[in-house]
Amino acid sequence: MKRTLFVIITIFALFAHSVAAQTAQDFSKASVVIKFYDRTMYYPGSTDDNPIFVHISVVNRGTETLRFKLADDRMFSLDFTAYTIKNSTLPKTEKLVVKRSTNQTVYFREIALEAGEEYSFIENAKNYINFDEPSMYYLELSFYPELYKSRQTAITSNRLSLDIRPAPLAASSTVLPVESKSASLLKPEEKSPDKVVEETIIARQKSLWDQYFLYMDLEQMMLRNADTERRYRAASADERARLLESYKSDLMQNKIDHDVVAVPERFYIENTSYSQIDGTVTVLEWFKYPTYRERKRYVYKVRQRDGIWQIYDYNVTNLGTE
Repeated sequence: MKRTLFVIITIFALFAHSVAAQTAQDFSKASVVIKFYDRTMYYPGSTDDNPIFVHISVVNRGTETLRFKLADDRMFSLDFTAYTIKNSTLPKTEKLVVKRSTNQTVYFREIALEAGEEYSFIENAKNYINFDEPSMYYLELSFYPELYKSRQTAITSNRLSLDIRPAPLAASSTVLPVESKSASLLKPEEKSPDKVVEETIIARQKSLWDQYFLYMDLEQMMLRNADTERRYRAASADERARLLESYKSDLMQNKIDHDVVAVPERFYIENTSYSQIDGTVTVLEWFKYPTYRERKRYVYKVRQRDGIWQIYDYNVTNLGTE
């Protein structure tokens, strides 16, 4: 009798295991895609005033219905990781650590996606990671379809390059670029390299400094000078911020890099050449003086970071007078 009962229990156990195996969700056809939402300039700290909003999409790339759990508090469904250029990771926020280490009920809902469908939402990466130092980072997302406490399954997203810039000095008169008419923050947009260069030159012609600096990688422009680069690399975060502000101020006063801040009477974009990540824009520029006009050829070097093209270098050739 005992032997028969044991056999029956074993059969039921195997059957239950088989049913569970058959009904277990397959996440191999699921993917997670991230991109910056409402991209702007990012600085250390300031979680609420200067958030890093990331648009997150869970996509069903399979042919069967995809079901997953999504916590009402997203910290129990996903995790951000930020890598330095040396591949080390930044620490998590205290808020995140405390929340996950506290016993509490996690409320969630189950979401079903049919083939080809996606579910999207937005999160502030600064709620998950401490960005205390300006630098270049690589941002990645891990999504847990069975919630964070059951981390056997994780779906890893693509990586984004994240440029955290030195915080503007409190005494600076140009803390953040603002449009004078609307008093709204200027934000770089996804524009072609030639359009970026064109708008930068026009901004200089009109003495609109905020717009002029909008698509310019000031750090890389400043580091074109070898002596400045050595000082900058050895400086603290605060000192670097001061060096950048000083460089910006000197440009506005035409004390340095005279060619790049010179105001052309007119210009013509001669050629644009670029790949997915870098390129050049060649521009003919005419400068008017009291007794003559001078013509120069500018070659602006540009590179792309997450869809935004920036000017980071240039060279000039004098073509004579007219």
